[in-house]
Amino acid sequence: MDYSEKVREIWQPPETETVMPDYSGLVRYATLAASSHNTQPWIFKLEKNRIWILPDLSRRCPAVDPDDHHLYASLGCASENLLLAAEAAGLRGFCSYDPSTSGVQIDFEKTSPFRSPLFDAIPKRQCSRVEYDGSPLSAEQLRQMEKAGQGEGVSIKLFTDTDQKEQIARYVAEGNTAQFGDAAWVRELKSWIRFNGPEAVTSGDGLYGPAMGNPAVPRWLGLLAMRFGFSAKKQNQKDCRNIRSSSAIAVLVSDIDDKPHWIEAGRCYERLALQATALDLRTAFINQPVEVAPLRAKFARFLGVGNRRPDLIVRIGRGPEMPRSLRRPVEEVLL
Repeated sequence: MDYSEKVREIWQPPETETVMPDYSGLVRYATLAASSHNTQPWIFKLEKNRIWILPDLSRRCPAVDPDDHHLYASLGCASENLLLAAEAAGLRGFCSYDPSTSGVQIDFEKTSPFRSPLFDAIPKRQCSRVEYDGSPLSAEQLRQMEKAGQGEGVSIKLFTDTDQKEQIARYVAEGNTAQFGDAAWVRELKSWIRFNGPEAVTSGDGLYGPAMGNPAVPRWLGLLAMRFGFSAKKQNQKDCRNIRSSSAIAVLVSDIDDKPHWIEAGRCYERLALQATALDLRTAFINQPVEVAPLRAKFARFLGVGNRRPDLIVRIGRGPEMPRSLRRPVEEVLL
């Protein structure tokens, strides 16, 4: 199966009527969620009236995510997709953090089916890592996204002012400089890049080169290009263009710096991204200021959030649809 056929297979999930009684259809929707480097660090355990979403620590990214913050936020993203799919299938889900497994427990009870606009946006959402058109968003669009990005112990800040976006761009550039100077970070990033379709189809995960605006090339050529053309300076130029072209920048902030709140931040991000998608807007992460620990503290001071943790940074705007990343088959993520 070639890449385009695999994309069609993955991003056309089953109708909600097919998710009962074994819940595998719910899991498939959950796997369409965002995850850092598209690592898909989740394992699903199916029980009667319950689904567990457990962390797959074999898919950690210790260089970019040393405390596993992004890993647990990814579990939150998957949880939100699963809850929306369950609602469309006539199941009300109750989500809780389980400290014994560091995972998410979702219990179900029957209810009337409700197919929300966010559910319909699940197979359309993607991280679009390109320039947007810079056009302003309406007050109602900003209100809807602000509402979607709120959670229990998690708040959202939206920035649309040009000067504020420039300040955020400077923090992103500082983060790039720190990360590009870390040899372990560079090695880790290279290990998750899939430079061409066959690589991506074989692994079912990782960062697909064309989804990031790069041509599909053999791996040896991609690594050679990174060796000579991959630098903080060039990445800063690209990120600054992308930020300036964005209509808004969203920052999610947790009240408490712990796993339950990281998971909740992931749920908030997923709702925000799905709401943006429902409004025909694109989103992409620009998380460098929250990934470099010393810089994260400075960024928190810029935000004026005190000791609360900035979790995720997202740019929002109108732009083109990009090639899609792949997901592993459901059977590979079931316990």
